[in-house]
Amino acid sequence: MSRSATHPSDQRGTPGTPDTPDVPGTPRAPEAPQSSHAPDRPRRPDRGHAPGGEDAKTAVTVLVALGANLVIALAKAVGGMFAGSPALLSEAAHSVADSLNEVFLLASLKRSKRAPDDLHPFGYGKERYFWSLLAAVGIFVMGGCFSFFQGAEALSSGGSEDHSGYVVGLAVLGVAFIAEGSSLVRALFQVRGHARETGRSMVAELRAGDDPTLRTVLAEDSTACLGVVFALVGMGLHMVTGDAVHEATASFLIGALLVYVAYRLARDARGRLIGEAIDPAQRRELRRFLEEQPEVDTVTTLLTMRLGNESTLVAARIDLVPGLDSEVVEEVLVRVKKAMARLWPHADQIFLDVTDASARDRARAREDRRALDETVAAAEREEKA
Repeated sequence: MSRSATHPSDQRGTPGTPDTPDVPGTPRAPEAPQSSHAPDRPRRPDRGHAPGGEDAKTAVTVLVALGANLVIALAKAVGGMFAGSPALLSEAAHSVADSLNEVFLLASLKRSKRAPDDLHPFGYGKERYFWSLLAAVGIFVMGGCFSFFQGAEALSSGGSEDHSGYVVGLAVLGVAFIAEGSSLVRALFQVRGHARETGRSMVAELRAGDDPTLRTVLAEDSTACLGVVFALVGMGLHMVTGDAVHEATASFLIGALLVYVAYRLARDARGRLIGEAIDPAQRRELRRFLEEQPEVDTVTTLLTMRLGNESTLVAARIDLVPGLDSEVVEEVLVRVKKAMARLWPHADQIFLDVTDASARDRARAREDRRALDETVAAAEREEKA
């Protein structure tokens, strides 16, 4: 007979502590070693879990980016029309798209914190992935497509030989680069703070991209700085050579850059909306922890899924050692889930299903464990390379 149980959680996404005390005489599992990894984002034991702390920092980062983009979009649009520069107009479209996307991201920060209800029992954490997907679509349509249009129009028209407004345009781009760079520095400082807390390198933290909102802002600011460089070079070459093809090329490069960034952001959002598992190294830690419990004979299945930035679902089928009666089984489940919740605070939805493992189940469990070890080893080699 199969038995399952869940772990209660509070409204912030941090699991609560079961009220059931440990029963004297019940065998206790050895304390698992402290680890820097956790199911959603590895955290140090001494890190506080103040509600909205990280979201508040991310909101400030988004607001800084929004303010910079609104001012820059207006300046680029006026400068582009005054100079008749397709590259500058492409950059104006880029900034407009970024401004709209920041509004989407601010909405995601608020909506993802709503408490679970009957229709959404696991909460609204995936709102962040949905709004990040919309931001990626905005970058593609408003930024990338408009930039390609401006490039094609510049080639067909041959461009204007009147460069009287280009000095103003170049000045606007210089100011834009400073503003975009300041916003980018703010986002990088937040990423560095995450890297220090998780024990990762900056490169590893950037690859992990646990917070889709921060990841989107970082991608937008990075591409904005690079796009400004393309526009500056295109306008400068147009002024020197009198050939509009340089500005058209700059517009095409900006468009290609935006399309690529939109694709990467959309791919990440799609994976997490569909239901993405947590990091392989973190899955291996969870499996090892369960296998080390004295009452657990085999972990036949371990399933994980990101439910949001502060929430992770963990579901496992376990075969217990023979000879345990029903009351002891219940006590074991409560104790194991209590330990998991303490070691991995973001695992706020824990399901343990007790089942009888067949020989085939045991063989599959060994194969899953071996494949997981190989995946983690390959990821570690790639990170060191």
